[in-house]
This record gives sequence, structure tokens and C-alpha cells, in this order.
Amino acid sequence: MKYIFLILILIFIIGCKKPGNQGKTDNYEGYPIQAVDIRKVKLTDDFWLPLIKRVQNKTIKYALQKCEEEGRMENFLLAGGVLVGETRGYMPFDDTDIYKIIEGASYSLISNPDPKLDEYLDSLISIVKTGQEEDGYLTTWRTINGQKPPATWVEPGERWEHLAASHELYNSGHMFEAAVAHYKATGKRNFLDMALKNADLLVNTFGPGKVELLPGHQIVETGLIKLFLVSGNEAYLALSRYFLDQRGDSTTHELFGSYSQDHLPVVDQEEVAGHAVRAVYMYSGMTDIAALQDDEEYRKATLRLWENMVHKKMYITGGIGASRHGEAFGENYVLPNLTAYSETCAAIGSVYWNHRLFMMTGEVQYYDVIERTLYNGLISGLSLDGQKFFYPNALESDGERTFNQGSCTRKSWFDCSCCPTNLIRFLPSVPGLIYTTHEDTLFVNLYASNEAEIELNRNKIRVSQTTDYPWNGEVRIIIDLEEKSKFTFRLRIPGWARNEVLPGNLYSYISEHNSKPSLLINGEHVNIDPADGYFEITRKWSKGDELALDFPMAVRLTKADERVEDDRGKSSIEYGPIVFCVEEIDNSDTFDGINLSGQMHWDVRKNNDLLGGINVITGVNKQDNLEFMAIPYYSWSNRGVGAMKVWLPNEN
Repeated sequence: MKYIFLILILIFIIGCKKPGNQGKTDNYEGYPIQAVDIRKVKLTDDFWLPLIKRVQNKTIKYALQKCEEEGRMENFLLAGGVLVGETRGYMPFDDTDIYKIIEGASYSLISNPDPKLDEYLDSLISIVKTGQEEDGYLTTWRTINGQKPPATWVEPGERWEHLAASHELYNSGHMFEAAVAHYKATGKRNFLDMALKNADLLVNTFGPGKVELLPGHQIVETGLIKLFLVSGNEAYLALSRYFLDQRGDSTTHELFGSYSQDHLPVVDQEEVAGHAVRAVYMYSGMTDIAALQDDEEYRKATLRLWENMVHKKMYITGGIGASRHGEAFGENYVLPNLTAYSETCAAIGSVYWNHRLFMMTGEVQYYDVIERTLYNGLISGLSLDGQKFFYPNALESDGERTFNQGSCTRKSWFDCSCCPTNLIRFLPSVPGLIYTTHEDTLFVNLYASNEAEIELNRNKIRVSQTTDYPWNGEVRIIIDLEEKSKFTFRLRIPGWARNEVLPGNLYSYISEHNSKPSLLINGEHVNIDPADGYFEITRKWSKGDELALDFPMAVRLTKADERVEDDRGKSSIEYGPIVFCVEEIDNSDTFDGINLSGQMHWDVRKNNDLLGGINVITGVNKQDNLEFMAIPYYSWSNRGVGAMKVWLPNEN
């Protein structure tokens, strides 16, 4: 470890040049609705900011240590001839762990500036640069070993010969996304220029009359589009479209099958299928094409696929990909709890896709999915100490079944470490999900304390949001303007506050909550009917205007569609946006007897000393006077091995 660290410092000193300003960096905006730049949103939140700081201060450092131990950095040095030896590691996509860490660290620098981390990233990027071949190619295992892959399931061959498994283009995609994040966070081009060089190689290699193949694992499509948005080079957009158009075309290649979503042309696919992560990455790319090129066929396909996923194949936690066989979507309504796969990476990909769908349509349903996924099936993947992880996210555990890659609790790392590093790249980007704009309309889509500077019709608006969400539903927003300005606020009313669990009828609340959301402006109640899931207010705003929202919370029981066999006769517990579970450690004497049949009494209290500070629900079944305790699902398995359930018997 010390040896590699010394090399890092050496290469940083001799190889890290200050970035230049060459090249086009226009920001082409193709979506009708735009996300407010993460650089303009500063979190002050007690829920998300500590989580991001935990990622920066613990998870990133821990992941870098694990990557160094397993040879991730060393592989770039081996590929560049600085060291001599064989490829280290397990997977042909090990390079991407470094890319994802750079991406997440870059975003974290915005929320929590750290000059030492910024400097370290420059040294790490210099290490990566040593592994890039002269023409821009960068996949270290192939450069090091020629035709000898690190994993037996990757067949030997020349460049691009076995793209179904080689992950060469997957490696490129993650590099592109990380390079754009680093450029936006720091203004430096050292990583961006490497990515552009690799992208130019792909443009010169793939296409009609060239290599007519496509990636087995998608993500290069969205990576190319991000490079296009930064550079203005339309060849990147065209290549992304080409890779998508090739899928399902048996005249150009032997189809990879439904596992890789290569069984039908993408515009003809009607049901989400195959490897869930590959799928949602591909659907994200399709949505980019639909929006940027105003393509109606692509648009219809993405909406059709989303409806199938959310209405028939999504867990109550927002998790997707029910089957451990192929980490895949299962059949409609087949959503087992004990054997649920619900991969952390898939939840992250779902948020990326839903965010794009919202920016294309402005429909509230996509943020309902985002919120449910964020607070439940996504952050469940990271432990409260920032150094243990779930790869799958089961909705039930007997304390014995080793569902998590050989463990029945969280693990410190995986041979395939895509989920830990994906959490690192995603979580620091959450501030970029809070606000969006369209012409003279400002959308407030998520509630978290922050200070934001937003440009709307060339007017700079400063917004201060304070809230204890998700623990209660009170939100206060104060506006700061240089001069009075007329514009529209669209304040999202969360799905749970509209008595909707998720879009569609897959889940429903057993009883409606009659307390309605309310809005006050400058202390006066505003009598306004929600429009399409939003409070919409258009007026001339002044400096110091204050909006106060209240989304009343209550304990809610949910049920699933009868076609979901595992959930028949059962209910789950929710409070606000949080799905709760019962864990054996809190209910050692009553765990197997907990049921929700009969009349229930509920008590909800904030416990700042438990599991990082959570709402705790105490339930009493008056029928048998049995008392139990429930905690947020995302926080389970932080206190050792034990049984857990999300769905509980309810024969009412």
C-alpha cells in the first residue's frame, strides 16, 4: 500500500498538468425542463448532508483503500508500463470502481469542499492516464494481458470481439460520466480530455461500415450523451443513438438476448426484462434520445416500459429486479420478499431514469417513484457507519439465509464491488434532484434544508428551504430577490400525501388519510386546489416572501395487488415517505407473533440516539395486547444478524 501511495505522489508531481481551456464547452440543453445545477444548491439538511459527509469522510476513503488492496490503481500502472506484472482483481470492469469514486468524490466537493480530496483526485486521474493507450483505448486488463481476461466468463479475443461480456464499452461509459462530473465540479479538463480521446476512438471505430456491434452492458450511451452536452460534438450523440438502434437487429450481430435487452428493437420492447441495471441504464439513454432528438417512437417506448415496471414489477421500497437469477426483472407481479434481489445499483439506475422522464414530461409520478426509492430501497444499501453494504436488498430475512453475496447481513466489500462504488457516485449528487425549472416556473420536487441560487428567466432567485423532512412534513421556504419578479412556484405534494403509494394500482393504502396538505404565504392560508400533484402559485414575488407547507403524517398500512402472491393477507407500515420494518432485535419475544389484524394503536416518536436518529413506531394490537416496535427499512441490519420483515400478517 505504501508503495502505491508513493507512486501516486510521484505521478501527481510529474504528470498532473494544469488543465487548459481548449475545446468547446457549450452546454446544449435538450430537455424542456432543466435540473438546477448541483453547484447552485448547498445542503444544510440534517438527513442528506450527514449522509453525504459520511460518504466523503468514510466511504470514499474506505473504498479507495479496498481498491488499492485489490489492485485497482495498480492495474492502470501495469497497463502503462510503470509496473510489470499480471492483472489484479476479479472483474473486467474493475476499472470502473475508480471512475465511480472519482465521480462521487467530485460531487461531494460541491456539498462539502475538501482541498486535500481535490488534490488527491488529480493524482488519481494521473494514475488512470498512465493506463490509456495512445489511440485513447482504456481497459486495463486487456492492455496488460493481451488476450487473457481476469474472469473465466470473458472469452479471449481482440478488442471489441466479445462485447457481450468484455465490458470494454461499459468501462468507457463510466469514465465519461465521471469525467463530466469532475469537470463540472472543478472546472479542470485533465479527466475530461482523456474521456474525449476515448470517445473519439469509439466514434472512429463503431458505426455503419465499421465495427457493427454494441455493448453487452449499457451505460456508454448516457456517457456519450453527457460528453455531447459538454462538448457540443454531435458525433457522440449519433453514436449513442447508433448503439441503441442496433439492439434487437439480428442482421448486424448475433443477438445477446433479453438478459441484455437485445431481443427486440428498443422501440418495440413492451416489458422490462433481463438484467435490471443494464435495463434502466438503457432506458435512461432512450429517454435522452427521445428528449434531445424529439423522437416520438423512443418516447412512447420509454413511457410504456416505465408503466410496466412501476405498475407490475416494483417493490414497495422502490426496489426493482426481483430475481437473483441474472439479477433480473421477473414476471409481472412476481415479487418475493425473502429472495428479493432488488439490487442497490438497480435502484440508483431507476432514479436516474425517472429523473430524465420528469424532465421530459413534468409529470409528478416520476418524482413519486424517485422519493420512494431514495428513502427506502436505495439508501438501504449503505450502512450507518459508511463501510458496509447490501448488494441485494431483501424485504424479509430469517437471519440465516445468506442472501447478500454469502452473508445474511451487510458486507464490508464484494468481489464485484459495483454497488458500493455506485452509492459513492450517486449519493453526493442528490442536491441536483431538488429543484427544476421550465421557463418562468420553479419546481420544488424534494424537501430538504438547503440554500439555492436559481436563475429563472434571467432573474436570480435565492431560495432558503428549512425542514425536518422526512421525519415530519413541515417545510418553510423563504425567497430572496433583488427586485420584485413574477413567476410560478410548483410545490410537489408527495404521493403519500395524496393517498397514492405509487403510480398505478400495484399498492394501495388500506384507509385514506383525511388531513389535507396546506399552504401558507406570509402567514396567510392559501385556498388552492392541487394541480397535477402540485400546489401551483403564480404571483409577483418580493424579497422575504415566505411559503409554509404542511404535509400531515400518520401511520399508514398498505396492501399489494392480490396477484402479488407473497403479499396476500399482509400489510406494510409507512409514515410519510418512509417504509418501516420490524427487526428481531427490537422484538425478540414477539417477532413471530406480530400481526396487524384487529384494531391498532400507534405511537410515533423521534429517537435521536437510535440508528443515527430515526422515527420509531410502536404498535399495539388491541386484540391480543401485543406490542411491537418498527424502524425505517433503510436502517435495518446495522446492529448485527437477525430476522426482519416488511410485510406483516393482516387478515382484516
